[in-house]
Amino acid sequence: MEITENTTNELLLRIEGKYAKMSKGQRRLADYVCANYDKAVFLTAAKLGETVGVSESTVVRFAIQLGYKGYPDFQKALEELVRNKLNSIQRMEVTYGRISQSEILETVLHSDIEKIKQTLAVIDDKAFNLAIDTILGAKRIYVIGIRSCAPLAAFFGFYLNLICENVTTVDTNSSSEIFEQLIRIDEKDVIIGISFPRYSMRTLKALEFASNRKAKVITLTDSIHSPMNLYSSCNLIARSDMASIVDSLVAPLSVINALVVALCMKKQKEVVSTLETLEEIWGEYQVYSGDELNPVSRSFSVKRTEAATESAGSQENGKEGHKDA
Repeated sequence: MEITENTTNELLLRIEGKYAKMSKGQRRLADYVCANYDKAVFLTAAKLGETVGVSESTVVRFAIQLGYKGYPDFQKALEELVRNKLNSIQRMEVTYGRISQSEILETVLHSDIEKIKQTLAVIDDKAFNLAIDTILGAKRIYVIGIRSCAPLAAFFGFYLNLICENVTTVDTNSSSEIFEQLIRIDEKDVIIGISFPRYSMRTLKALEFASNRKAKVITLTDSIHSPMNLYSSCNLIARSDMASIVDSLVAPLSVINALVVALCMKKQKEVVSTLETLEEIWGEYQVYSGDELNPVSRSFSVKRTEAATESAGSQENGKEGHKDA
């Protein structure tokens, strides 16, 4: 059995530790999993046994000997390994192996639904409520998400700005700019870091920087084993999944929606006041003006009005000419 430096994680370390005491069949399983974890993750216990040449019961005993409750828990550990280790090209190859062209829409949507269900089952209510209280009690709020998580950070930052004061969605174009924006962060502030596999080192460094300055750290990530949680005292877990090179972030967005709703409920009067002011501003400066929503009909209406005015003017001139005659 060979475990390379690039693929070492908790599951593979367990295999390495138990390998000497395994039966011949279990060793064949261990060798196959270590060399082909990207394929093994999608196999049932029966199919994995068939592939390796052992019985299904041997596969189940193998999972239990590694310290898992059963094969489903072992498979979850495999999923964790795959999400963290595969690059974009490998992920695309794996996806093409499990989804046919005719099933893409149904498969992806069902997968998103399943991730929301899994998130609902594992998310910690105490952590969720702690996140709400921490945000409301902070002097300044920073939100950071990089690459595919940047839209989540922008979305959350947009709504936080309507609810709270001193909200900064950190611009993440370069590492130096990140630290410049966080230069005044202290123990009265909170930073919310969002990252999913493959985890962003820049986000992790930003959380480390904030933690060193005694700021409170909230993370939104996919697992309690995520490196994002190294500096966090409040961990929000939302399941993600890979679909080709695209990360499914539907469940994390649902958690963000829940945070926004909860914050609005806590600050109803302030939010209503802010929205009333915004409605006045939007109306005064025509942010949502009629020509923006329906330019064709408005233009047509103006032309009809102008034409009617010209026609009326011509008729009046005709009447005046008739009187003069």
